[in-house]
Amino acid sequence: MTGQKTQKILDALDKKYGLTKEGFLHQHDWQLLIAIMLSAQSTDKQVDETLPGLWKRFPTIESIADATEEEIGKEIKSIGLHKMKAGNMKKCCIKLIEDHDGKVPKDLDKLVELPGVGRKTATLFLADAYGIPGVTVDTHVFRISRRLGWAKGKNPVIVEQELMKVLPKEHWNRINFQLIYHGRSICTARKAKCEDCGLEKWCDKKV
Repeated sequence: MTGQKTQKILDALDKKYGLTKEGFLHQHDWQLLIAIMLSAQSTDKQVDETLPGLWKRFPTIESIADATEEEIGKEIKSIGLHKMKAGNMKKCCIKLIEDHDGKVPKDLDKLVELPGVGRKTATLFLADAYGIPGVTVDTHVFRISRRLGWAKGKNPVIVEQELMKVLPKEHWNRINFQLIYHGRSICTARKAKCEDCGLEKWCDKKV
């Protein structure tokens, strides 16, 4: 059963940030996976602006697998760490073709075997593509969940496990984007704007 304080926080997050987010432009599961890979250490705006041209240049998974890293890099040069991501995109597409017939697996353990796909990317993909419940712990979720007293873990994996115990399952998939929005605008890493925060009265750690 969800604690009274936690439920009030979740209700406030739902009211302020909504229950769903806009997804990245894609027609195929491999395109969604690549979009999520590109979003690491980049903004959604940067990714959104890049995807139309990227899919026009590389409309199939085979076209990315056959391209050079330099060709891919030119299409994503506005994205953070674009050279590394270009290499991972090519290797990921090759492995998907060779090992999974070009389809993205629905199994987390198989997903994290793909080049450039960590646990956070895999969990977010499963949530966005198939609605599979999972808590995605990025820097915002890690920071804010500790400030709210939901977690005490020192690494994302432990915090993920703690949040799965604290939060109702139906909220797992949306806690990520809600806390990202909150972390970017209010509960920032540099300084929490507690005077502007709708969660302030329930916060345990105003740091």
